[in-house]
Amino acid sequence: MFKSLFEAAQNSTFKSPFTSANCQAATPASAPSSPLLPSAVGDGASRQLTPNHNIAAAAVAQGDSCEFGSNHYFLLCGLGGIISCGTTHTMVVPLDLVKCRLQVDPAKYKSVVNGFRVSLAEEGVRGLAKGWAPTFIGYSMQGLCKFGLYEVFKVMYTDMIGEENAFLYRTGLYLAASASAEFFADIALAPMEAAKVKIQTTPGFAKTLREALPKMTAQEGISAFYKGLVPLWMRQIPYTMMKFACFERTLELLYKYVVPKPRADCSKGEQLIVTFAAGYIAGVFCAIVSHPADTVVSKLNQAKGASALDVAKQLGWSGLWGGLMPRIVMIGTLTAAQWFIYDAVKVFLRMPRPPPPEMPESLKKKLGLTGAQ
Repeated sequence: MFKSLFEAAQNSTFKSPFTSANCQAATPASAPSSPLLPSAVGDGASRQLTPNHNIAAAAVAQGDSCEFGSNHYFLLCGLGGIISCGTTHTMVVPLDLVKCRLQVDPAKYKSVVNGFRVSLAEEGVRGLAKGWAPTFIGYSMQGLCKFGLYEVFKVMYTDMIGEENAFLYRTGLYLAASASAEFFADIALAPMEAAKVKIQTTPGFAKTLREALPKMTAQEGISAFYKGLVPLWMRQIPYTMMKFACFERTLELLYKYVVPKPRADCSKGEQLIVTFAAGYIAGVFCAIVSHPADTVVSKLNQAKGASALDVAKQLGWSGLWGGLMPRIVMIGTLTAAQWFIYDAVKVFLRMPRPPPPEMPESLKKKLGLTGAQ
């Protein structure tokens, strides 16, 4: 499977600049290289597999630590996801705690400021860090799957539909790849998310993760950790689809219409600033589309024995939108920071960072946008 993924990655619309496979007669070593295939990629030589089939040699681009689409590349993407998601979610635990309390007990916690004031009065400063351990562990596991599998599925689906369709329907590709990745990411997140919400919203239940886990198991068994999985999917899958698709397209538009020079001429620092801006824009939309399900998850993990539908009926339409503004601030900042850290990790580890996709030459010819070669 991973071998086929690697081969698909080498022919992906999203991998440039890399060598590409072809099935034609071998060209002389002295022949000029394609302008789309820089000579910096390894030795750039073509290797003859059979008398009628040739494939360009896959090699690490100069300055990169790994090849795009290799197992090494996917693992490093997962590492970037761990660092970006684990650290950012843990940093905003105090705001997340107040947001959850606003959702489950609006009579007591009337606003964000009031929520902080009441929480500080009752538990002190240390109380604002409640739930940091399950947050860090859970979202690190989620980040591993979210970012790592997104890259895997993006390559896989590109191979399935071909590079021309991958470019034409790239928004759909981003949506499908991110939804697939988040499906598995939420399975990894669900147990820690349940423990986090229980610690944060049930007074006197537990102060630490070590105290919460055995209590939850004793009360409801293993189902305590996965009863919120379906609403978690309802919250996180739309969120992640928006997070990745909106980010990818916003990044493309920023470089096309806002950034005054080509991406290739931007420094690494300038590219990271554009990444942060695109991430924040995506984060605002993420917060809005996923908020009702987020409210249900918070209330569901507090209410013993209730179903997601029961909670939604109890809250009503207006109740589903409780705590939206702090969540927009939290998720906007969080999403921007995640994309910034993820891209910074790629820079630090010298990973391939392909530019926004360009129309394949074959499609340009079909559309009459370039002369026949």
